[in-house]
Amino acid sequence: MAKGIGPVKLTRTDQKILKSYIPTLQGLAAYLGSSYEIVLHSLEDYDHSVIGIINGEHTGRRIGAPITDLALDMLDELSAGGKASTVYFSRNKKGEPLKSTTIAVRGEHDRIIGLICINLYLNTSLCDILDGLTPGTVQAMAARENFAADAKELIVSALEPVRARVMADDSILPSNKNKAIVEELDQKGMFRLKDSVVFVAEQLGISRNTIYMHLRNHRKRTENN
Repeated sequence: MAKGIGPVKLTRTDQKILKSYIPTLQGLAAYLGSSYEIVLHSLEDYDHSVIGIINGEHTGRRIGAPITDLALDMLDELSAGGKASTVYFSRNKKGEPLKSTTIAVRGEHDRIIGLICINLYLNTSLCDILDGLTPGTVQAMAARENFAADAKELIVSALEPVRARVMADDSILPSNKNKAIVEELDQKGMFRLKDSVVFVAEQLGISRNTIYMHLRNHRKRTENN
């Protein structure tokens, strides 16, 4: 994209691609906290390029605001150099410091059709930053995530605590133990992994057909409910 070239005519696919980033903005904002302004620009209309913005109070912008002069200048750098993003420091209207990044969004034919801009408000107090890094709910503190090296390790990390809990539960008949284990693993999504049925069958010492039977029955009950 050379200097002086006007806005990009977006195809229907381009528009869908841009809109698909809105949940990403929302997820990033929830994760990073209120000290980050996150903006989605469409390059179809430079005068009203902002189509998504969260925590816009840091720069005083809202949906419908224009693209910035610096972003326009960066378009050439991002396009000509094939870069995915650029990081820099800037200031808002009040002169307050920001650490910023501009990320190119590419659409059909590898054209840059939009920009995601993330601005960290550097005057955020340390207390506010630490508050954003601390779980504020029991649900958040109870969350557990397994960062496995491969699929088998992931299945084992899910299977072992489930098996231990089910085997220790006297309210579950011995004949229903494996069924309960399979159903709970299914609820956790473990059987979406390739060859998971074979591996779980080996771990539980039962046949694949038994696993499939428990899965069919469990999913049928779930659908009916």
